[in-house]
Amino acid sequence: QVQLVESGGGLVQAGDSLRLSCAASGRTFSSYRMGWFRQAPGKEREFVAGISRSGGSTYYADSVKGRFTISRDNAKNTVYLQMNSLKPEDTAEYYCAADSGYSASYFYSYKYDYWGQGTQVTVSS
Repeated sequence: QVQLVESGGGLVQAGDSLRLSCAASGRTFSSYRMGWFRQAPGKEREFVAGISRSGGSTYYADSVKGRFTISRDNAKNTVYLQMNSLKPEDTAEYYCAADSGYSASYFYSYKYDYWGQGTQVTVSS
C-alpha cells in the first residue's frame, strides 16, 4: 500500500509559478506510475499530467502542455508538478495518484489505485 501526501499549493496571481510535491510512503514508489489530477468546484476530476515509473515518459493534458512539468525522484519517493504561467482556470484542488497497472493510458482516474488528500491551488486574475 502507498500513502500519498501533497504539498505546495497556495494562492498566487495569474502568471506566477508554483511547485507541487507529492511524497509517497513505502519502499516501492518506483513500481508505480504517477499522475496529477485536479478538480474545480462543480466540475469532474480531470487528468493533468502523468509520468512513467522511470520518469522517462511524461504525458500532459492539452490545457497545461508547455506550462506544467511533471517529474519524479525515486530516491526521494516524490513526484513533482512544476506549474508556470498559471491562469485563473487552473484554480482547483490538485491530487496526486499512484497506478500499479500497465495499461496504455494515464488519463483515466479509475485506473489509479491510491490517492492523496489534495492541495488547493487558487490563481487570482
